[in-house]
Amino acid sequence: MRKWWPLAAVCLGTFMFLLDTTVVTVALPDIGDDMSAPLPALQWVVTVYPLVLAVSLLTMGALADRHGARAVYVAGLAVFGVASLSCGLAPDPGMLIAARAVQGVGGAAMAVTTFALIGSVYRGPVLGRAMGVFAAVTGLAAATGPVLGGVLTQYLGWRAVFFLNLPLVAVAVALSLRVLAAARPGTGTRLDLPGTVAFAVCGGSLTYALTSAGETGPLSPAVLGPLALAALAFAVFVRVELRGTAPLLDVRLFTRASFSGVMTCVIASTSAFAALVYTSLWLQSGLGLGPVRAGVALMPLALASFATSLIGGRGLHHKSPRAVLSAGLLLSGAGCALQAGVNAHSSAASLTVGLAVTGVGVGLTGPVMGTAVLAAFPPERSGMAAGAMTAFRQLGQTLWAAAFGALFRHGGGPMTDGLNRVLIATAAAGAVGSVLAWTFVPRTAGEEASASDHRKHTGSRAR
Repeated sequence: MRKWWPLAAVCLGTFMFLLDTTVVTVALPDIGDDMSAPLPALQWVVTVYPLVLAVSLLTMGALADRHGARAVYVAGLAVFGVASLSCGLAPDPGMLIAARAVQGVGGAAMAVTTFALIGSVYRGPVLGRAMGVFAAVTGLAAATGPVLGGVLTQYLGWRAVFFLNLPLVAVAVALSLRVLAAARPGTGTRLDLPGTVAFAVCGGSLTYALTSAGETGPLSPAVLGPLALAALAFAVFVRVELRGTAPLLDVRLFTRASFSGVMTCVIASTSAFAALVYTSLWLQSGLGLGPVRAGVALMPLALASFATSLIGGRGLHHKSPRAVLSAGLLLSGAGCALQAGVNAHSSAASLTVGLAVTGVGVGLTGPVMGTAVLAAFPPERSGMAAGAMTAFRQLGQTLWAAAFGALFRHGGGPMTDGLNRVLIATAAAGAVGSVLAWTFVPRTAGEEASASDHRKHTGSRAR
């Protein structure tokens, strides 16, 4: 039992930062009434956290490589706890939004260090089991957020959503300092501040453009301007990273088929969780369910994901990443296709089978993505690799949610039509991701490295 305490310390922090991506959603009406906050302010309460988390991840990965994963993880827990307290005590929307942004910084520090911490403790088949449990916790946290948020808001008030983090942070810090080994500090290279700013501007501008598209139209200045800024920031980011001596993200890594394949799969996989926002909205506003009942209606996805990750994590360690990722993404999309077709006479029960199938797909992809990233890079690059994967996951979910918002509101028709458009788009993303996984992800963890060694050997003989 003692060998699982490090995993418990990591999973506790992971559960918190993922929970806060969804737990606030059902509390928004109460926050608006209590603070007399307009709708734009409430939208930023939701979106600023995952956005700041996403754009901070690569910087936190660099800090983890420099100072050690445990140090950055514990610091992230502390920042997250202070920010949660500030959220719970916030007197107005502006302070709440600012505190949520700081929460995102702490969440990024926790998110980027999880794979490095798990990989430093567990090896071989035990690593597969550990990653299975970790993936189960991530799926459970993301999917049960609306349920927990509904219960806390309904019976204790919306501020309890944030105060809940305080005892969890205290336990996680104490446990981490006791059971996680401190890593040897890395090289003292300077942080890539220009790359950090360019990446943040790119991600923020793209999110703003996609969000505005549903309100002003795709060709309005409010969309085209931010899109142009995002493109410019992306070009600056690539140039800075190619020329820098200590890049935030070595963009040359995308020449590795395994890395590019996994990143593509990460982006595709997040679409299923982004669609949950609009499924929850339909359940509450369309069917008139309360926050708790709507959260319970989404539980088939959470339970299926948890069970699949927990059970499958033991056996997926020796399976082909290509096959597992492809199957998981295909099932995730198929589940969304099964949910599509809702109409004015549909009930929450009509989503059950589709949600469960999507949950199985999510549960399959989680453990394999983590082990694929850990196997693809040397230990000294674990911070950058984990940071890139987690950044793509959070930014992907944010961008999918913004794009789905435009689909959901398109034409101003019935809410069921908007939800069906979102579900069909999510199904398509799963199918495309499945094809790309089968095409680009290696059959075995060592296939890419072997191919690289072969190219080097062939090149040396030619010279």
